[in-house]
Amino acid sequence: MSKRLLGLVFVYCLAIALALLVYATGSLQAPSEIKRLGVFYVEETFFGNMTAMSPEAVTAIVWDYRGLDTVYETAVFFLAVVAGLAVFRVSKTPPLKRGVGLTEISRTSTKIVAALIVVVSASIALHGHLTPGGGFQGGSTLAIAPLLVIPIFSYYALLARRLTPGLLVTLRGLALTAIGLVAILPVFKGLEVVTNIRFYPAYILGQLVSGSLFLYNSSEYIAVASGFAAVFLYLSFEEEFYEEERGEDRE
Repeated sequence: MSKRLLGLVFVYCLAIALALLVYATGSLQAPSEIKRLGVFYVEETFFGNMTAMSPEAVTAIVWDYRGLDTVYETAVFFLAVVAGLAVFRVSKTPPLKRGVGLTEISRTSTKIVAALIVVVSASIALHGHLTPGGGFQGGSTLAIAPLLVIPIFSYYALLARRLTPGLLVTLRGLALTAIGLVAILPVFKGLEVVTNIRFYPAYILGQLVSGSLFLYNSSEYIAVASGFAAVFLYLSFEEEFYEEERGEDRE
């Protein structure tokens, strides 16, 4: 047995021994009371017009109580996608042709699964102010649909339906613009940036939308899904296409 493997086994056994020792002595126990900050968030998410009017505390925290922080995180994610797309250094797409794809069984099952993914992702995003979930989770789920279609049908199936990287990047830009507008519109009424219930209605047609939370989740849903889908498309293009567009000669 090599020294490296022996070292790994020793570290593993030591970690287990320490974990058992801590458990046996009761050094680490779950707290019996909620911290004051946690109590505040739990009690002030859905009570009165000065709260987030959302029964989902996490969404209330990330989009309302810490709204600016989440907007900055979204901007960072957008810049990361832009940087990733800039690596490919092309703006065109390969010429359309008929992709071969996989078997009929694979294609049929993928159609069913892709439709279910769209429905589930929309539910996760649009109900993010009511139940655990939100725009980022829903957008990440929706991005799985094109990720399934590309290997099963080939990326030509998406390009033939005009779902190009350029369109996806445009949709992402529009969605992020919508997030920014939702955040700054209250300023024109003399309110603070990222104001929620004091500017946006908590109910629309009798349905709870929790003010700006629904708008944030909807826009984030589109932004995340389109950003990931654009990256997936660029990654699926053949290397020969990139070399031809860049004017590089293959040796």
